[in-house]
Amino acid sequence: MDTDFVDNPEKHRYELRSGDELVGLLAYRLEGDVIDLAHTEVPEAFSGEGHAATLASSALDDARARGLRVVPSCTYVASYVEKHPEYADLVAG
Repeated sequence: MDTDFVDNPEKHRYELRSGDELVGLLAYRLEGDVIDLAHTEVPEAFSGEGHAATLASSALDDARARGLRVVPSCTYVASYVEKHPEYADLVAG
């Protein structure tokens, strides 16, 4: 499935879309140069296809590109960072 990763700042979330269909989201709170990655959600119809991992890695890549520090409040994102230490330098505090 081809997907596009997009930032939807009006809804305070990153979205993973396939055409007009939302296949996952990662809600965030942005304050200054710190982004709190708060909640990852993938509808059951799309679960098990790696979309949560795509959301996590893409959000972390975006944070790095924007010079943001990350608070991984979402348990999925926190686990992802533990498994991918190349993102550990982004974690605030």
